[in-house]
Amino acid sequence: MMKRRSLATPYGRDMPSSTTKDEEVEWEMRPGGMLVQKRIDKSSDVVPAPNLRLRIAFGALRYEISTSSQSTFGELKKVLTAETGLQPGDQRLIFRGKERENGEYLDMCGVKDRSKVMLMEDPASIERRANQMRTNAKIQTAHRAISDVCMEVDKLEEQVTAIEKSISNGVKVAEVQITTLIEMLMRQAIKLDNVSAEGDASAQKSLQSKRVQKCVETLDVMKISNAKVKPVVVTTNWETFDPPPTTAKWEFFD
Repeated sequence: MMKRRSLATPYGRDMPSSTTKDEEVEWEMRPGGMLVQKRIDKSSDVVPAPNLRLRIAFGALRYEISTSSQSTFGELKKVLTAETGLQPGDQRLIFRGKERENGEYLDMCGVKDRSKVMLMEDPASIERRANQMRTNAKIQTAHRAISDVCMEVDKLEEQVTAIEKSISNGVKVAEVQITTLIEMLMRQAIKLDNVSAEGDASAQKSLQSKRVQKCVETLDVMKISNAKVKPVVVTTNWETFDPPPTTAKWEFFD
């Protein structure tokens, strides 16, 4: 580090420098080898803004928030998001009966320690949340209906497999059994048609519809195969046995 001093002249008098007589200038070496005047950090002389404790009223709820007096209402909204769960864009802050804009400063609006600020949710946000709740309820109802149909189709599919196995083994199945099974599958298809589904629920609905259609088509084919199966006539031959000859032994008495 170097210090700059006054310069001497040939006449024995000092040449005044760019600084005052008693001022000393400090120098520092930069990484590139350049010698520059050292900067003096004067930020330590700045007094930090005081913090305010604000009372926030949000309906029946009450919060106490600590923030800088030089914060804006927009910055206050960000702090309130962690407490209330409301996004800054969904918040309205009321102070002294007036809604405050995001760029307004707390101290400039007269906000002091222990001041009361009212928080309200934006009506558009309330409407959006209500619409979202209705949509979620609709999706849940669709999922439940499709799940119920899925369980029924699982049971009917097992019966289809059993009938198919019987016919493959040459065992004739009563035609009414196949017809009844087709009717039960068609009832499930009608239930699926009445389900209003979107997104993932729509994909599940389509999957179950294809399962029902495949089972019905399989039964239609089995109808034809079952008609070609000849019924098995079971005859029982009874074996007869002749009774053994009986010999009576008589006892004689004198």
